[in-house]
Amino acid sequence: MPGQSEVDRVPVADLGGRAMPLLGYGTHPMRGGQATEAVLAALEVGYRLVDTATRYRNEEAIGAALAQTAVPRGELFVTTKMPPDCVGIERRTLEESLTALGTDHVDLWLIHWPPGGYPGVTSWRAFAQAREEGLVRAIGVSNYSIELIDALYEATGEYPAVNQRQWGPGDYDAGYAGALAARGIVLSAHSPLRSTDLNDPVLVSVAQAHGRSVHEVVVAWNLHHGVAVTVKSAHRDRMVRNLSAAGLTLTEEEVAAIDRLGAGL
Repeated sequence: MPGQSEVDRVPVADLGGRAMPLLGYGTHPMRGGQATEAVLAALEVGYRLVDTATRYRNEEAIGAALAQTAVPRGELFVTTKMPPDCVGIERRTLEESLTALGTDHVDLWLIHWPPGGYPGVTSWRAFAQAREEGLVRAIGVSNYSIELIDALYEATGEYPAVNQRQWGPGDYDAGYAGALAARGIVLSAHSPLRSTDLNDPVLVSVAQAHGRSVHEVVVAWNLHHGVAVTVKSAHRDRMVRNLSAAGLTLTEEEVAAIDRLGAGL
C-alpha cells in the first residue's frame, strides 16, 4: 500500500509560495457517490492534488470526500475551474464552489475556457481580487493559446500561474511548452492518454525496458518535462499504478524518442 514515501516522490511546482504537486487526481466525469469514494481512495493511496470544475457537477461529492478524509486540509491541493459563461458572476461562482467543496479557499482557480474565444480580462481581474481576499491561493487558465495569455498580461500585468490543457506525447509541442516556461507558467496536462497511441512501438519499448505500463511511461514523461499531470481512474489498482510513475526515471534518449511522437516531429 503506498504511503508517505509515494507522496514524497511526487515533484512539486512553486506557485508563489504554494507548492502544487505535479501528479494529481482528476475527477471528470465521475459524480455522486462514485466521485466521493474514488477521491477518498485516491487520497488514501497518496494523491494530494484533486482536480475538479464547476462544469463537472461533482464539487459537492468531492467536498464530501474532503470532509471524510483523514488527510489534513493543509496537505491537500484543490483545483477548480470557472465556466466561460460565468463572466460577470465570477465571485458568485467561486462562492458556490467553496460551499460545495466545504472549504474556505481553493488552492488553484482556473478560467476553464477562453470566454467567447477572448482572453477574459474582466474575469482575470476578478480572479486576482479573489486571490487578494484569500479565497484562492493561485489563479490560472485552461485551454489558452500563447496569444490569449499574452493578451491577459498586456491588459493586467500578470501572467497565469498555470495553463491546463490536453497534453500527452501526441500533443507535444516544444515551442508551446517553451513559451509557457519563458513566461513562468506551469503547463498542466489533462487527459494525457487521450491523444496517445498506447500501442506505439516507442512507448511499448520504453515500458518493457522498465518493466512498467505504457500509462506509467506517459505520466513519467510529463513529470520529466516538469508538466503537472492529472490522471483519473475509479479503480484503486490503477490509481496506485499511475502514482508509482513518480518513481520512474526515463533516460534522456527515451524522453527524446517520446517527444518525437508529437505532431509534425
